[in-house]
Amino acid sequence: MSRLDPVLSHIDAALPDALERLFALLRIPSISTDPAYKADCDRAADWLVSDLRSIGIAAEKHSTPGHPMVTGQAEGPGRHLLFYGHYDVQPVDPLDLWHRDPFDPALEETAKGEVIRARGACDDKGQLMTFVEACRAWVAVHGELPVRLTVLLEGEEESSSPSLVPFLEAHGDALKAELALICDTGLFDDRTPAITTMLRGLMGEEITVRGPSKDLHSGMYGGIAMNPIRVLSRVIAALHDEDGRVTIPGFYDGVPELPDELRAQWEGLGFDETAFLGEVGLSIPAGEAGRSGLEMIWSRPTCEVNGIRGGYAGAGFKTVLPSEASAKISCRLVGTQDPEKIRESLRAMVREMVPADCEVTFHRHGGSAASVMATEDPAFEAARQALSAEWPNPAAFIGSGGSIPIAGHFKSMLGMDSMLIGFGRDDDQIHSPNEKYALESFHRGIRSWARVLDAISG
Repeated sequence: MSRLDPVLSHIDAALPDALERLFALLRIPSISTDPAYKADCDRAADWLVSDLRSIGIAAEKHSTPGHPMVTGQAEGPGRHLLFYGHYDVQPVDPLDLWHRDPFDPALEETAKGEVIRARGACDDKGQLMTFVEACRAWVAVHGELPVRLTVLLEGEEESSSPSLVPFLEAHGDALKAELALICDTGLFDDRTPAITTMLRGLMGEEITVRGPSKDLHSGMYGGIAMNPIRVLSRVIAALHDEDGRVTIPGFYDGVPELPDELRAQWEGLGFDETAFLGEVGLSIPAGEAGRSGLEMIWSRPTCEVNGIRGGYAGAGFKTVLPSEASAKISCRLVGTQDPEKIRESLRAMVREMVPADCEVTFHRHGGSAASVMATEDPAFEAARQALSAEWPNPAAFIGSGGSIPIAGHFKSMLGMDSMLIGFGRDDDQIHSPNEKYALESFHRGIRSWARVLDAISG
């Protein structure tokens, strides 16, 4: 019998107790965005400190200008890992769309099996507790963890983490480990676990074109006066060529090709781009020609227009040439693309397209580089094999179309790669009414983390 087998058996037997602990945490309405719940966020942090200490993790609460951070340390024979999760949750509005009190957790039977119904069930209390319960099982069976562990639990993730970077700057030496584990992600599908190894970066820019000194009557000035919407429309239309490639000069500098091994893994996932688009009333991929659907959303950069403002858009009709028009543009970035170089290149391109008697101004909306994990670390393949042993389908290394800032902070500030493993499902309704977390995800998630800790302990 391996050292892992009794840990898995303990997890199975202790599942009812694990659920009760999760329910106790879910009952705390730790909504970080609403000052009315400040005391509840503090209470959630205290609950976690107490629970971590109960399994031998030396935990403490740290005050911040916002909500507390919780850290913990535990010795073990294996490699040093940092685990990150967050205990704060989204607001519950609109409350009348919930089927039950969002802070009165319960098991519910659905067509796809039993689920845990509550705010925070998936994002992120349920996911956080899968890891804590795996640690609890290791300690219960063997008296210690198989790794040296540092824990960081945040209370402001759902409110843009204003205290996180200052906290990392102040406590970086105590938090730095060989590898970070992040639980705030999901399965590829209900039967296929995943390790997210690629996170796209982001560059946001707002462009405003100003023409005449005031709005003009289109009958009196139409044709002779330049319309800022016309200028802006030309700029937007020029951002892509006929094959869907972005035309900003130098945009593709630092964009790598997908490795053959990873491409084969992605092809084996059986992603149906027609069905994916069909769920939102579309059918034809609009990205770069010759790229698969998963490449388009995981490993290729994008340039999208997120909003346009100008002229009159109210009820009825107004024949006006507006004095200004603006657009908000975001670029999702991959590889080693530099968000600031792309910003400056976009601005130079726009300036060249604006007529002499118009002016253009720019307003930045943040920028962060992509995160690509060093999967050559044997721990990544060991973790993939460990997940594959627990779930019906083999685990895959996948990308993420979005951005997870904490992984970038760990890389840039603490010099650590992150292994992002989670067990959420696409229909878990995080941030929406009736959030849920599948009981199977919670149970298999605990078992999965127990396997991963064993596999990557060194």
